[in-house]
This record gives sequence, structure tokens and C-alpha cells, in this order.
Amino acid sequence: MHIPFCKKLCSYCDFYHIISVNDYSPFLKALLQETSMRKEYLDKESVSTIYLGGGTPSVLTIKEIATILERIYKVFNVTGDCEITIELNPDDVQPSYLKGLKDISINRVSLGIQSWSDSDLKLLNRRHDSAVAVQALKDTLASGFENVTIDLIYGIPGMSLKDWEANLDFSFSFDIKHLSAYHLTFEKGTVFGKMLEKGLMSEIDENDSAAQFNILIEKAESAGFIQYEISNFGKPGYFSVHNSNYWKQVNYLGLGPSAHSFNGYSRQWNFRDLKGYIKAVNAGKPFFESEELDTKTRFNEYIMTSLRTMWGIDLDYVEHMFEKEGYDYVMNMAGKFRNYGLMNLEKKSLVLSNQGKLISDNIISEFMMPGDD
Repeated sequence: MHIPFCKKLCSYCDFYHIISVNDYSPFLKALLQETSMRKEYLDKESVSTIYLGGGTPSVLTIKEIATILERIYKVFNVTGDCEITIELNPDDVQPSYLKGLKDISINRVSLGIQSWSDSDLKLLNRRHDSAVAVQALKDTLASGFENVTIDLIYGIPGMSLKDWEANLDFSFSFDIKHLSAYHLTFEKGTVFGKMLEKGLMSEIDENDSAAQFNILIEKAESAGFIQYEISNFGKPGYFSVHNSNYWKQVNYLGLGPSAHSFNGYSRQWNFRDLKGYIKAVNAGKPFFESEELDTKTRFNEYIMTSLRTMWGIDLDYVEHMFEKEGYDYVMNMAGKFRNYGLMNLEKKSLVLSNQGKLISDNIISEFMMPGDD
């Protein structure tokens, strides 16, 4: 579920969002309507994960979130052990709000910390400061949520290796079960992207970038976390089921403006326009665009997602889905990367080594099967 509202624009964010409005009811009405309209998309498959992302879902009241979940449970067959995650902004976190989330069966909380440094938070244009972030995490853990994940960003201009080490050490001093750590990217059209184009800001040095990534892996490992995806680390038993499903090509349904859906053979994306989305849904008109995925596109998407994970490319899956041609192509491409120590063959899977993860984007792009044009 994509909740597109934000109280403030973060300088690096490329997700569709709009600055919060006073009345969310037109959006909620359309979202509930879309939920009912999309009943057939998952072809009666059970729903094993629900993810409330944004934007900032925590701008909604407990009652509004409960209404959304009630509609999902009414329309779909939701499993008894469903992982239900909500993204929270630290300055929205209050003990009473957390209690309300627990009362409506939310069982996983994702806190957008980004950094424990006030100077970083100011540069990123986050709403909270470090003191608010600390209190939010303490309150979340004290409220009885066992499955808590935080987001951090590295590669921030001005961030030293010591600063990044301090960020990680402080994070691991709490009883969190999961960490998502992303390298700052300068997306076109964002505040940072425009500053980069104008020469007002520059990306950090490649060597520093690699050093920060290596520190991340070492610190997470020594704290008992497993790097199950390039940017994601979890304690055993606490990997994000929702995100793992994406990477394993499980079908998913996205609801709300700009949300994406995938059913194995086609992809859909909702209008990236709140008013247009609401108007189309209310009128019962198409509110999304779609494309059929040919074999090469499905192959490339599988490579792109699987190579980012600890499970890697499943050779049996490749042979089953893409036949001998796909299998031979993968083994042929993997040869040079294995020779350079960038990729390992583990049982019947091809997995990136730590050196390979450093240049994963380059390796993945080389694996892409070219189109027919």
C-alpha cells in the first residue's frame, strides 16, 4: 500500500509523494475502492505479507490504518502468520500510537532513522533530529514490537569513515533485528540531483564509498546480522519476508498512486498523480498502465533481483523457466566473474562474493540479455 503523503520533502527522495493535506478521506475512499477492484489480480493466492509504505504512512490515524487492513482482510485470503509492516517517521512515534498499531495486528515496524548525526539529518532535510530518533527507537522497542528494522544512509557528503562506524555501532547497541542500509544516490529531479548538476554538491570518492560498504558488512556480521541482500541485513529468522518475495519473483499487488504490481508475466503501475488516481478509481476507469513481459525481460528481471541476494541465481530455476538457452547463457557469463573471484558457485546457485557486491550494478548489467532490436 503506497501512502504518498509527507510533511516535508527529503532532499534525496525519488518516490512519488505530495506534501500532506488536511483531509485524507478522498484518498482513503479511492484506496479502499481499488482494493476491492483488484480482488482477482492475485488469482486467489494467499496474502503472506502486507507493507504500508510511502511517503509516510504514519501521517494516518490508527483508525484510518485499521480501515485499510479491514478491507484487505475482507477482500483477500490473508495467512494467519502474515508479516504486516508499517514505515514510521521518528517524529510521528508516540507510545499511544505504537500501542494502537499493535492492537490492530501490525507486527513489524520500519523506522526511517537515516543517520544518528544531526548534521546529516539537516543536510538530508529530515523532519527529526538525533534525540527524537533515539527516543522513537527506544519507545518502539519498549512497546513490545519484537521485529524492528531501521533505515540508514551512507555515502553522504561529509561523512567520514569514523562517522559511519559510529552510526553503525550506535545502531547495533539497540536490540534491532534488521537493518536496511542504502548508499546515497543522486536521483535526477530530486533536490540533491539538481544540486549535483549545478556543481553545488559532489558524490563521495569511490574509495570512501567502497570502504564504507566494507565497514557495513564487517560491523553487521560481528553484530550477528546476515547480509541476505546487498542493502539488507537481518538476524536469523528476521529477514524481511516482504522484500524477499520481491527478489524471489513472487507475485505482488501494489495499491495506491504510483504503486507497482507483478504477476509473473505482466507488470502494472498506477498513475503517479494523486488527483488523477482518485478521479479514475471513483469513475471506474483505468488508473494504471501495464506491459506484458517477454521471456528476455522476465529473464533480465530475475537476474537483476536474484544476484542482489545471498541466494543468488538458482540454476535449476533458470533451466526450468528459461530452458537450456537461459542456463547456457548464465553459465557462460558467469565464467569470467568466477575467475576474477567476483562470483562463486555454491551448490546449484551463483552468488556474488563480497568483492562482487561492490560492483554488483556492473556485473548485473553485463548479465542482461540484449533485446532483439
